[in-house]
Amino acid sequence: MTASTEIDFEIHPSAARVPDAERERILQAPGFGQVFTDHMITLRWDTERGWHDGKLEPYGPFTLDPATAVFHYAQEFFEGLKAYKQGSGSVVMFRPQANAARFNSSARRMAMPELPEAAFVHALELLVSHDRDWIPTGEGKSLYLRPFIIATQRGLGVNAPSSSYLLCVIASPAAAYFGASKSVRVWLSEDYTRAAPGGTGAVKCGGNYAAAFVAQRQAVEKGCDQVVWLDAAEHQWIEEMGGMNIYFVYGSGSSARIVTPALTGSLLPGITRDSLLKAAPALGIPAAEGRISVSEWRDGCASGEITETFACGTAAVITPIGSVDGPSGGWTIGTGDPGPVTMRLREELIGIQYGHKPDPFGWIHKVA
Repeated sequence: MTASTEIDFEIHPSAARVPDAERERILQAPGFGQVFTDHMITLRWDTERGWHDGKLEPYGPFTLDPATAVFHYAQEFFEGLKAYKQGSGSVVMFRPQANAARFNSSARRMAMPELPEAAFVHALELLVSHDRDWIPTGEGKSLYLRPFIIATQRGLGVNAPSSSYLLCVIASPAAAYFGASKSVRVWLSEDYTRAAPGGTGAVKCGGNYAAAFVAQRQAVEKGCDQVVWLDAAEHQWIEEMGGMNIYFVYGSGSSARIVTPALTGSLLPGITRDSLLKAAPALGIPAAEGRISVSEWRDGCASGEITETFACGTAAVITPIGSVDGPSGGWTIGTGDPGPVTMRLREELIGIQYGHKPDPFGWIHKVA
């Protein structure tokens, strides 16, 4: 049988939506990833039919056989992006096409089926448009979208990838992940490695995050908020902070420039990271990719050459890093407080997302 290239979605609205008053109460303080909207998207794939059986349906649990492949061989990955309610009343998403492209890059690495980018975006549009009342208003608040795909073949054979998959998209109203007015303290992990060249570091697969929990727990035990990962080979080159990319600010004022670790295959190609590489030069702040070691970071902060450091990602947008600790000691970055370049870039990105600033890059995708 020839796999179909047409992907349609049936619409099955929920008959038991959360009452308006209860939803409004939730939206006052939604937290992050704790409450979910009334609906979800599901779409299936198998080797005979390709993509099929697309649905918008009531949010609810799956039933999976205990021998389902995802439980045993972790063939799965996810994406993350946000929808916003702008001051004009428009409902928008931020760069969904970039997430669609990264989804397919991840699918290739994980030996899973690619999804036409138009279908990926359409699935998001369906969910956002039907659950738009779940989008909280106010800066820092959004609707977090979590597309994910799992292997569903039943059986314990490990000779080949699964022959069937389930794609799902769920949505959760979200407040700010970290407060922008507070810098975080980070722990340099020398005991654990997030990813290695040739591995899955460039993919948002669950195994990466599961393997990171022990290092994150160590960071918290050391009085830090997050862990900073070093390269697998030499344990001296900065890679990421938790699940976020890192930027270093060199200089200040009109001479300020930013540098982020270059993509090596073990780093996540973040959408926010890419956005800053484009947005910063438009503000007169040169941006580049490079290689930064622990000693260069420490010495640069001591000499004043490195004036700020921040992390960036979909959930938190931009998070200032104020101080560093590790087995070999720690140091403070600048004054330890959020710096002007960090906050200017954060203001610019958030301004584009919420419609307060022009969008010269065409990143805003209008849904309604």
